[in-house]
Amino acid sequence: MPISKMGKPIIHKQVSNEQRQTHETRKSLFVGLEKELQRPVITFFTSFTQPVMIEDADADMLEGVLRKTDLSKGLALIISSPGGSGLAAERIINICRSYSGTKEYFAVVPGKAKSAATMICLGASKIMMGSSSELGPIDPQVTLTEDNRAKIFSAFNLVESYNELFSKAVKEKGNLQPYLQQLANYDEREIKEMKSAMALSEDIAVRTLLSGMMVGKSETEIKKKIDIFLTPKRTKTHGRPIYREEASECCGLNIESVDVKSKFWELAYELYYRTNNYVSSSFAKCIESKEHSFAAGIRKG
Repeated sequence: MPISKMGKPIIHKQVSNEQRQTHETRKSLFVGLEKELQRPVITFFTSFTQPVMIEDADADMLEGVLRKTDLSKGLALIISSPGGSGLAAERIINICRSYSGTKEYFAVVPGKAKSAATMICLGASKIMMGSSSELGPIDPQVTLTEDNRAKIFSAFNLVESYNELFSKAVKEKGNLQPYLQQLANYDEREIKEMKSAMALSEDIAVRTLLSGMMVGKSETEIKKKIDIFLTPKRTKTHGRPIYREEASECCGLNIESVDVKSKFWELAYELYYRTNNYVSSSFAKCIESKEHSFAAGIRKG
């Protein structure tokens, strides 16, 4: 087995050689991380390879773990997820804050916390990130069927294109037919729903920051600061990463830059890699603490 310079088996090879990991294979990592952070550690993972999303039931699972954990010193939430429901994210933020003895929590992102998972990070008192850790835009995405195929579009881009087309039609003094034909492809009711979804996402983010790491700032100031998260104007696409430097320096978020060679990050990365492997090869979701483990989704194999 390949050996690293520190004398330990290279984690990628080690994990690939382990079959059907259990909670016990990760338990010692929780113990080590809790010594480093001086507070309980909880993991919240949803699969990037299986068709699942953050949803209301996840908040129930997380609450079940938090109810059984001594959170008098607060908690650290290690999160990895491609995203899901903004309302579920808002509920998870409230649950973490409510159960925490300090009324706040740390968010730790060893890999990727995108979309609604980024929202959960915004609710933390600080976000701990390595040099390759990723947050992402929180603008809503819409699934539409075209040519009998489901396609994902940015709600922001759809609304923008509709508004632009409508504006051109209003200003046109000649032949309106081309504009009317194009506008016929849009359902005004759907456009209204998209606008509401965008407003909801923005409202959750702003209110969360207003009562957390950006307390004391105005809603207008917060909205301006986090514009890169709210629209794809700068990122161009929903999946594009927002790294720690931009999140901290441009957006003013409370980001703790973690040395990837530190003992803490070595433990955090190993726990991330093991749990991510688990939700990619076994269950699709996993919420764990040192003592408790909940898994959901279709088990493979």
